[in-house]
Amino acid sequence: MRVVHVVEALAGGVTTYFKDLSNFFGAVENSKGIETTIIYSDNRKEVDSEKVENEFSHGVDFVKINMVREFSVVNDFISTLKLIKTLKKIKPDIVHLHSSKAGVVGRIACFFVFNKKIKIYYTPHGYSFIRTDISSFSKKIYWFIEKNIQFIFGGTTIACGDTEYKIAKKIGKSILNRNGISVNEINQYYNKPENDVLTIGIVARITNARNPVLFNNIALRYPHYNFIWIGDGELNYKLNAPNIKITGWFMDTKSVLIELNNIDIYLQTSLWEGLPIAVLEAMALKKPVIATNVIGNKDAVLNNETGFLFNSIEELDNYFLFLSEEKNRIIFGEKALERCYAFFDKNKNFSSLSSIYINGL
Repeated sequence: MRVVHVVEALAGGVTTYFKDLSNFFGAVENSKGIETTIIYSDNRKEVDSEKVENEFSHGVDFVKINMVREFSVVNDFISTLKLIKTLKKIKPDIVHLHSSKAGVVGRIACFFVFNKKIKIYYTPHGYSFIRTDISSFSKKIYWFIEKNIQFIFGGTTIACGDTEYKIAKKIGKSILNRNGISVNEINQYYNKPENDVLTIGIVARITNARNPVLFNNIALRYPHYNFIWIGDGELNYKLNAPNIKITGWFMDTKSVLIELNNIDIYLQTSLWEGLPIAVLEAMALKKPVIATNVIGNKDAVLNNETGFLFNSIEELDNYFLFLSEEKNRIIFGEKALERCYAFFDKNKNFSSLSSIYINGL
């Protein structure tokens, strides 16, 4: 069985997801006869194709096709033609599309391959119409596109989180298969942090989606705490509070996890999410998580058990006060790890994905 995954860019949490996916399906003992190809674009500056093909499993094939994130009639037409040609050459049994751009371009391409036996799956990893940085009109346009692309070209949505699943069922045929992480591998980097000052951090590209302005305002409101942004990005100039440290990018995952382990509280300030991998990694390192109350975050964090969800910055007064007590951080952190084992273990979730492919659900 040939399975082709199509993704616009291997960036951010998607990189971690696909690295884990390639390592799982690239291993002979897990593949169950599934031959995996990943089609991706290295159009974004943060995507290093050489690093991707060196660090990902060598049991998986990679094909580069230029795709752009934003809508472009010319570029999207060219990408679709190239994808049609590539799919005709590979002759896949299954095409699994990831994120909105691949979801549209990929389903159109599959239609023009003229092979009705190809089974199509689509994982949004956060629908475009849930974005909070766009107008109501734009949201309606994105909803219209998602609804009609599925109606016209078909396919089954594999939702990566519970709320995404609830939305997907309103659009068409859907299945839930949560994002997962290497819980055991990540947890081995856990050591009890020894910070003199309570340290609060995030792992992310500094982009509008992660809301650096809110992160900065929180740091300004709590000058007696230290804040750290693990990563970098084009909006780094918006993080100007004196108690914020920006680490820049690390060259390897191990360094990121060691840095992440050193914080006391994980703070996710996202405007929207699918199911955030970085939050799951923090939970695997026994970090209580404080996160904006948006889709994705609220599927990972159990409010008042593994962390807190907030709608306004004023709510953080009580949450930071509660978690400034080490005993409370330990209790929440242990529950966070338990939740990862129960729902977000990659081996369980990729095994379920394999069953979806094989059984044609």
